[in-house]
Amino acid sequence: MLHGGLGENGALLEVLQLMGIPYVGSGPAACRISYDKSIASRIMTAVGVATPQQVALPHDIFRELGTRPVIHSITKKFGLPIIVKPARGGSSLGVTRVDDIDALPQAIANAYAYDDMVVIEEFIVGTELAIGMITTSEGTQVLPAVEVRPVGGVYDYSAMYTGGETRLTAPAEITDEVAQAATEMARVVQGELDFFGISRVDAIVDGSGRPVFLEAGAAPGMTATSLVPVAMKAADLDLGEVCSRLVDDIAHSHG
Repeated sequence: MLHGGLGENGALLEVLQLMGIPYVGSGPAACRISYDKSIASRIMTAVGVATPQQVALPHDIFRELGTRPVIHSITKKFGLPIIVKPARGGSSLGVTRVDDIDALPQAIANAYAYDDMVVIEEFIVGTELAIGMITTSEGTQVLPAVEVRPVGGVYDYSAMYTGGETRLTAPAEITDEVAQAATEMARVVQGELDFFGISRVDAIVDGSGRPVFLEAGAAPGMTATSLVPVAMKAADLDLGEVCSRLVDDIAHSHG
């Protein structure tokens, strides 16, 4: 249930492995790869999953090149609006949607406050989905997709943690074809990133009904307003029973 930096970047799991302490969930490598949005989306692109156009900018290169040429190139390539976010970090901290080119330098500065690598990507208009997965030694169960509708239009930190800021619909109001495509995408992500235990894929369904990969989490939030518990409820699963099953699964494999 560890969420946030230490829970998601694989560091603590390295120590647990070193000490021979069993844990539930994905291994350190899966955590590190999925935690870095610039790496995870490139892996997905390479295996044929649709992803937004994206550029990853290390802070030192951005400083060397200067703001103006970089910003000019980005807007020329992606158009507006665009999304600016730290490459590594949870809870959508430092994420900004930019509709006006004048707001871009500040958005980039905000993101650099959280990480020295910033990801800038095209903004895709569509239905936002969160697809939870439960993986045990017996295989992966993909949960019904949850539709995320932030009142303010962007699922940022306050939308995520303030009750009533976001409308969640589970299962999502999407066609069977789109639901099927989202499930298939989730399975590909789980296999490529080697997720175990509870994980989540965030996607957006574009105008053509195609789910586009945004990011994936090896240790998604599990609070009352979080997306995976909502998906579990939609699948008639009891959170306590799921946790027991995951613990039993690890106990048997270590037994």
